[in-house]
This record gives sequence, C-alpha cells and structure tokens, in this order.
Amino acid sequence: MASIFLYQSSEVDWCESNFQHSSLVAELYNTVSNVPFFIIGPLMIYLMHPYAQKRSLIVHLPWVLYILVGLFSVYFHMTLSFLGQMLDELAILWLLTTCYCIWFPSCYFPAFLKKDRSQFICLVLLISITITFLAFVKPIVNAYVLNSTALHICYFVRMEYKKKNAQVNHMIVMSVTWWSLALSIWICDRVFCTFWQQINFAYLHSFWHIFISLVFPYVAAVLVLLDGQYEMQDNSLEIHYWPRDEWLVGLPYVTLKDKKVNSGGKNC
Repeated sequence: MASIFLYQSSEVDWCESNFQHSSLVAELYNTVSNVPFFIIGPLMIYLMHPYAQKRSLIVHLPWVLYILVGLFSVYFHMTLSFLGQMLDELAILWLLTTCYCIWFPSCYFPAFLKKDRSQFICLVLLISITITFLAFVKPIVNAYVLNSTALHICYFVRMEYKKKNAQVNHMIVMSVTWWSLALSIWICDRVFCTFWQQINFAYLHSFWHIFISLVFPYVAAVLVLLDGQYEMQDNSLEIHYWPRDEWLVGLPYVTLKDKKVNSGGKNC
C-alpha cells in the first residue's frame, strides 16, 4: 500500500526528462504549467457569481473541482506516483460527473428516468463511485470511461449544433477548436517523444495543460447556455469575455438579463 505514494510508482511517464531541474520535482515544466488552473478557477467563480446567485451556488462546485484537477496534476507530475496518477484522473472524472449532474439537460436523460433529475444524479453518482473503486484495482478502467464520456459529449454536442443557435454554436466551435489543439499537442508528445528529446524540446505536455485549462471555460459556457435555454425561467443568458468582449481570445462567462415569459425552459 505504501508503494502508491512512492516517486515514480506510476507506470505513466511523460516525455520530459525526470529530475533534470530538481531532485524533488520529477517533471518541472509539466508541474509548473498547471498554474492556469489556479488563476482561471477562482476568476471564473467570481465572474459567474451573479449567475450562481440566480441559479444555485452549487454551480461553483465544478470550478472548485477544476482547481483540484490542477492541484492533483501538480502532485502527479511532481512525484509520478501511482496515487498522483489516480487523483489526477479521478479528479477529471468527478469534474465531468458534477457537470452532468448540474447542467446536463433533462430532455436528454434516458427514457426510463422520465426527466427526473434526482434519479439521474443518483445514476451518475453510482456509476462514478463504482468506477472510482475499480480504477484503483485496474487503472486502465478510468481511461476507457473518460474516452467513452468524450464520445457521449460529442454526440450530445452534435445534436445541439444542428439546432443552429448562434450563441451556443459559437461556443461549441470555440470548445472544439481549443480541444483539437490541446489533443494534437498531447498526441505529439506521446507519439513523437523521441524526436522532441532529440531537439531538446520534450515539454509539449506542459502546453497540453495550458490549452486544456482553456477548454473547460468554453465547455462550461455551452452547458450554462443550454441550462438557461432548457431549465431556467424568466431569464436570458448573455455571453461576455474577460478581460474585454472586443478581444479575440478571452474567458467566456455569462450575465443574466431579465426576460419575462409565461412558462419555464424549452424542450429539446
């Protein structure tokens, strides 16, 4: 049991040379590159607070877990321990779980749940708890689950994109663009590691951290817009960008604009 805490007890290792810059930090660049999580997370909690006050303060929880993803990634790349690997991967799993529970539109629930969010939450939590225990027994399980979740998200996003909501579609395009860039970097680091080492630039995984930290704000914006469209009443949500709307690249967040209607959210 103690071995899971040991340095390099994980079977996963990245392209960056180990302990090249420090005797205490296995992968210095891969560790330091998680800093955006600790900046973006608190900033998004602040920017999204007006929405949270109207919707529920529980919507801040994904951003707390987002910060934990960065924290556990720091621990993993600093130690390359098995425990660090599990915490890193499971933090992502529970971030996705929380987003599903809070924001996933009820009209997309499995038919047997009859749009009952409490039952849907119980189902998602049961699956996630089971996977969490199985991950420690067979770590590869978590990788398959995360990939399967990604496929489901792609299907769900494709269905929404067909509805041609300009604001939602723009956020979807931005999410896919950032994700494609991040994934390309991750693949290059894994597949062409020998080449990067030969040219002394084995740090692509650190860029993956930076770009993937930018993906989630856009994904969250998609979910929040759909939440406003399907679940919320008497409000319309508007997308803005920090630090300025006019900038080409910024962090998306929503503001509330009162809108009087006679009924609740729309159907899918």
